[in-house]
Amino acid sequence: MLYRTAGQFKTSYQADQALFPVRQDAVLLGVVLLFAWVIFPLTASEFAFQTLLIPILIYSLAALGLNLLTGYAGQLSLGTAAFMGVGAYACYKLVTLMPWLNPVVAILFSGAFSAGVGVAFGIPSLRIKGFYLAIATLAAQFFLVWLFEKWGWLYNYNASGAIQVPNLEMFGVYVAGPQASSVVQYFVVLAVVTLMTLVCINLTRGNLGRSWKATRDMDIAAELIGINLMRSKLTAFAVSSYVVGVAGALFVFMWRGAAEPNLFDIPLSFRILFIAIIGGLGSILGNYLGAILIVGLPVLLNTLPEALGLPISSATVEHLNIMIVGSLIVFFLIIEPHGLARLWALIREKLIIWPFPH
Repeated sequence: MLYRTAGQFKTSYQADQALFPVRQDAVLLGVVLLFAWVIFPLTASEFAFQTLLIPILIYSLAALGLNLLTGYAGQLSLGTAAFMGVGAYACYKLVTLMPWLNPVVAILFSGAFSAGVGVAFGIPSLRIKGFYLAIATLAAQFFLVWLFEKWGWLYNYNASGAIQVPNLEMFGVYVAGPQASSVVQYFVVLAVVTLMTLVCINLTRGNLGRSWKATRDMDIAAELIGINLMRSKLTAFAVSSYVVGVAGALFVFMWRGAAEPNLFDIPLSFRILFIAIIGGLGSILGNYLGAILIVGLPVLLNTLPEALGLPISSATVEHLNIMIVGSLIVFFLIIEPHGLARLWALIREKLIIWPFPH
């Protein structure tokens, strides 16, 4: 009943291809945005901001960047964490070399450096693909992490080898650094993630997104119909790396507060890849669903048994988390390769035709 579409007529192709062809989808998004922008900031605790809300948004954005490359363009990458590191270190250099620069502008501009590096390491995709391309991006992962550790200029030659986020102000309010509040940081992250998601939705629904999908589905046929494969693949690497770089800057400046080179190691790349797989490759919504599951699962395993009077150790929680995530990846790869986004699409279809049989 809630998704009844009777009376919602489409009289043009433009209306049929609208972002929200069903009115209830727009209402549901409005409710989600109401919770994100109003209810959560008024009711959430410091623990909720630092453990759930901020990391979910950042991981969603990083998975979105990976999904543009792997889910939409079909180019497998295992170096996501390294490109996040490029964005984080670029943002650190921008705010230390130009202290007067607006922090949000620095975060958005840092993605450009990640995009440049992504294009450089995406050039092998013009000659290789599949498993071999994944190995090439894995090489980029190891090389960039090594560079973060050995090139002292990136971290201003600090004795610890780490980057420390300084106190950054915007309109008289601290938005980053030790004196910034979690609510302010949450609003900055939410604004950036909302903007980037809107841009990515429009890109994937436009000519560029269609060329990515054609390259993913059958690159030879795409080239035969006039699609420039070099342009398609390199733009996918550039846009994906830009989004991932912005996510890396948010990761350090709006959440962690400091970073060492090993923070951007291979486990972080796999974590983001798992979010994209579980959420659903080739889907915008899936990145958020996957991040909610991956970030929220350890918190649930920590709090639920204790609430039921069955407390378990942190080591057991970690093992359970790894086992459950691994089982979910196998489940979705075998049963539903399109992930949680496809499950939501099936539920939505059932609601639209309810109570009639499928």
